Amino acid sequence: MNNQNDASFLVLFLAPVRDYLEDDKVSEILINGPNQIYIERDGKLQETEAAFSSEAQLKAAAVNIAKSVDRQLDEMHPDLDARLPDGSRVHATIPPISRCGTIISIRKFKKEMLTIGKLEEFGSIPHEGVLLLNAIVKLRKNTIVSGGTSSGKTSVLNALSGLIPEKDRILVLEDASELQLQQKHCVYFETRKPDKNGQGEFSIRDLVIASLRLRPDRLVIGEIRGGEALDLLQAMNTGHSGSMSTIHANTSLDALSRMETCAIMSGIELPLTAIRMQVASAINCVVHTMRLPDGSRKTVEIAEVLPLDHGEYRMRSLMRWHTDALAPDGTVTGHFALGEKPSFAEDAGIMGIELPTYA
Repeated sequence: MNNQNDASFLVLFLAPVRDYLEDDKVSEILINGPNQIYIERDGKLQETEAAFSSEAQLKAAAVNIAKSVDRQLDEMHPDLDARLPDGSRVHATIPPISRCGTIISIRKFKKEMLTIGKLEEFGSIPHEGVLLLNAIVKLRKNTIVSGGTSSGKTSVLNALSGLIPEKDRILVLEDASELQLQQKHCVYFETRKPDKNGQGEFSIRDLVIASLRLRPDRLVIGEIRGGEALDLLQAMNTGHSGSMSTIHANTSLDALSRMETCAIMSGIELPLTAIRMQVASAINCVVHTMRLPDGSRKTVEIAEVLPLDHGEYRMRSLMRWHTDALAPDGTVTGHFALGEKPSFAEDAGIMGIELPTYA
């Protein structure tokens, strides 16, 4: 399906928000019932004048979107998570689980491929950070991109994956395909929801297990949410270095605790110490993202994971964003600063990989 047909496909069911679907500056559309519609433009949420004529029209739009991607949306299946033909993500819920009527969230697909160079151009990361990330990827350090909702984790992961050498075979595993890798030798996989009889589901965890039989040089996983964390940790610890994923977390250190919690959700009983040892040895670096009060998204920290100290996680901050001031209108001013020298500096020098100049 081409872009023109994709646009008409969306507009057909979502005519009241047509202008926002076609506006490249709008990244998300949030429909909270027929009469309350918000958009995110340039990183900031704003209420719109748009409205659906009735709850029935809005629900019909959600149901038709579900049918178009061969999914069900009804009282027995009141939740929809789907990818549209143009790559946009749609999540919809209907009563009885949503009290204010039909709720639809559309995260629009970015047509322009985001590279690490563009992140630097936008001010999301300094040149020193670009050098650090390049070294991390080229030296095959297992990396987790962490951050809150809509902080830019997937965008950073996408840009980070662009630094992987062309010679590597990359397996990409996602719940809904969002990543656009630039390399030629990429194999893409997507989870499958259960059918109306509750059968046929293929989860991220199933994909991780299956992918290990397909000779990956690197695994790129869209997001860690549950028990697949343990399978990924084991893969990282058994020769699949240079793999990367994202996880929801408030800080870089919190990302390790979240991985630990997700690993526990695997149902495999392991001592907590054993899980922590797996996390600390499997994950080499954490790249933390944040959406600042003015709507800008930044890579606020690049940190290296150190060995456990008496069973507790330790990290070395290699680069960090410091906020200097917050203006009344929400504008944020600040600066990036280098932290400690990475332990892999010597390896980078041997391989001729440039690093920032540390004091």
